[in-house]
Amino acid sequence: MKAVRYIALAIVGLIVLAIAAVAVAVLVIDPNTYKPQIEKAAEDATNLDLILEGDIGWSFIPLGLELNNVEAMLEGERFVRLDQLVAQVDFWSLIAMSPRVNTFLLDGLDARLNVDKDGNGNWTRIMPEGDATGEDTAAQEQAAADKQATEPADTEAPAGDSEPLNFNVENVQISNAQIHYNDASTGQSVTLEDFTVNASEITLGSSFPLDISFRFETNQPQFAVDGRLSARLAANEALNEFGISELDATFDMNGEPFGGKSVTAKLAGAVEANLENETATLNGFTASLADLKLNADLAVNGFGDKPELKGEMSIDQFSLKKLLAALGQPAIETDDPDVLEAIAFSTQIGGPAGTVALSELTISLDDTTFTGGGSYTLNNSAVVLALQGDAINADRYLPPKAEEGETASEESSDAAQDGDAGEQATAAAGAPEESDLLPLETLRTLLLDIDIGLGELVISNLNINEIKSSITAKDGLMKVEEFSGKLYYGSFDANVTLDARKDNPTWAIGSKVVNVQTLPLLTDLAEVDMLSGGANLNLDIRTAGNRISALRNNAKGDISFNLAEGEFRQMNLTRMACQGIALANQDTLSANDWGTTTPFNDMKGTLKIDGNTLNNTDLVAALAGMRLEGNGTVDLEKTELDYEIGLKVVGEIHRDEACRVTEYVKNVVIPVECRGNFSEDPAGLCSFDGSRFRDTIKDIAANAARAKVKEETDRAKAKAEEKAREKIDEKLGEEGGKIKDAVKGLFNR
Repeated sequence: MKAVRYIALAIVGLIVLAIAAVAVAVLVIDPNTYKPQIEKAAEDATNLDLILEGDIGWSFIPLGLELNNVEAMLEGERFVRLDQLVAQVDFWSLIAMSPRVNTFLLDGLDARLNVDKDGNGNWTRIMPEGDATGEDTAAQEQAAADKQATEPADTEAPAGDSEPLNFNVENVQISNAQIHYNDASTGQSVTLEDFTVNASEITLGSSFPLDISFRFETNQPQFAVDGRLSARLAANEALNEFGISELDATFDMNGEPFGGKSVTAKLAGAVEANLENETATLNGFTASLADLKLNADLAVNGFGDKPELKGEMSIDQFSLKKLLAALGQPAIETDDPDVLEAIAFSTQIGGPAGTVALSELTISLDDTTFTGGGSYTLNNSAVVLALQGDAINADRYLPPKAEEGETASEESSDAAQDGDAGEQATAAAGAPEESDLLPLETLRTLLLDIDIGLGELVISNLNINEIKSSITAKDGLMKVEEFSGKLYYGSFDANVTLDARKDNPTWAIGSKVVNVQTLPLLTDLAEVDMLSGGANLNLDIRTAGNRISALRNNAKGDISFNLAEGEFRQMNLTRMACQGIALANQDTLSANDWGTTTPFNDMKGTLKIDGNTLNNTDLVAALAGMRLEGNGTVDLEKTELDYEIGLKVVGEIHRDEACRVTEYVKNVVIPVECRGNFSEDPAGLCSFDGSRFRDTIKDIAANAARAKVKEETDRAKAKAEEKAREKIDEKLGEEGGKIKDAVKGLFNR
């Protein structure tokens, strides 16, 4: 026991002597006397000129070092300046073999990082040229490897059994720090200034407070951020588990990205992460930008290629128009100024590892709600989506319609301002080059399975109900396998296949329309009141290209159509036919109540698609007393049609005496022509074709000649029969008269 006591006393004595030695050194040795040696050592080892302007001080309890007014010059320019550095360690914690940093203080750091026009950073010139540091390091590493290979392994104290680091810091303060970065090769300038950090009671295994503030600014684009962050941080002693709680961060931003306006972003909530278990959680996390606010509670299991997520996410209702205004972005002008004012999003997040699955998904857009779910697979970017919406009026979201005459006046004003020089430049430049419709490379990477339904859609003033659509995409082959709905008392079903596997994509479009009423459809779509009836269409089109002009020029296919029990609006074909008949009858029409429509039954035909032109050679329809037959073309690019129609007279047409159907006009064809722009004046497209009526006159004349010949023949025949009867009567005399009377009596009983 005495030996143990002596050993203990010896140890205590040594400690006391060490303390005394340190105390004497602190009191006796002045570190400022070594400043020239320190500066010279820095100059010998680097290209830096170290200037220690201020005093160097140290303290005993706590044991520490203090530097003041330190500056490092590189090639005559300031590289780093430091107003003050204080590093203190609690002396008694050293005695207790549990080091504790009492204070770390850094004030007035100013670093200048510059890149020249050749892209070389000044920090790369700190070490002298030809420095063998890299070779020395490699040699040292090789020597260490050789030593490890020749020496036996230490099996008594495995690394895994070592004591964890006992890291304790009383106080950390960084203030007035700034870093300037300038790149002469790009003109980019970045500044971090007013950087301040305050942390205290930093102990592994428990949380501690942290406050950070800074200002960040760049010139390309001109952008600045004033940031403030406070939170409580925690880390375990093994440094593989971290936590942030009571997070409250605010970032005030302004500059070119926001149109010169000031915008505030905020973060709040708690974050935890375990690196060993590869788990992380967001609890009560919120992120906001102006009036946009994201909320999330999320758990992540696995940090590799196949993480598993579970939680919920939502975006509070916000106004997109107000958000864009707050962010300094151009306003979205809509026909209805009250739309884009209430948008919201919410979903549950789950799914197996490697897949982000959304359930109970709700998207609100003003008074429209979509519900459903979907998923995204990380390893192949596959997207599955199923949404069902109630009703939306898409026209409300279109740009507002220009007032009548507004466009023309604006164009005149612009032309006057631009002058002749602008007109010449425009003419020289020509029309802008047409751009591609679709990014083919992106399409080839898509893997989609999307089903979207909508109860009611109003678009281009059309009312469509019970919409169903199904879209798939894989390896550049995209299919709209179903696009169907109810349309004006009828229905439609379409399908589209886009093969984008080649640089010249091919398209196949098919559609079937059943009993869609054309009058309300055309009226709502284009305010065209020219045709009514139940339309039945079968469409089959093939084309190729990735630009509108190419798709039009390459289009080939057929459109077969049938309209049952309809009528031509804003035109009276009966009156046009009667005009021709009256001319044939050498008479004048007296009726004036012709009306403005022409009813028909079963109008049908086939349109052959050849580029921008539709050719029709078999148009037929049944009208009152007539059969319509026609052929012509429709130019879709110019919105013009050119039709020749014949009205074949097959029965009584009208009660007007001048329009009486005699044997001369029966089966003749009354010509009608329909020519012009069908998007401008549908009512004025069709009219009686006087130039072709000459052929009709020939037919009528031929009929009249045939009738005259028949009349003369019948008259001659009747006259011959009368003469024959007279001769018989003369020969038979009275007896013949008796026989004749008997015969008459036989047939008159």
